[in-house]
Amino acid sequence: MSKNLKPLIALIFLVILMSTPLLAQGSDISDNRTALFKWSLLIGGALIAIAVTVGAMSQSKAITGSCESISRNPASGDHIRFLLIFGLVLIETLVIYALLISIIILMVNWGNI
Repeated sequence: MSKNLKPLIALIFLVILMSTPLLAQGSDISDNRTALFKWSLLIGGALIAIAVTVGAMSQSKAITGSCESISRNPASGDHIRFLLIFGLVLIETLVIYALLISIIILMVNWGNI
């Protein structure tokens, strides 16, 4: 089993484990708003969890690569450092966008649907 697959399996297991109380509640068939609200909570939570995990892995890989590159060629350290900061900003904005999307999913007025 690869190193990247183990954390993903653990994440999926934890999401399923944490969602069991939410899914264990009985709902009436005529009340679809409750089911929609439950699914929105699950989707919003899973979205932000996956985005944060992938963002952290990407940032660690970028920092590792830039440190190795600077150690090989110290003269180009300023250019590599600039590209590292720029890349980290882009990665972090993707995680923030995922947070905004999950907040939008969670804060929809489900009573009007």
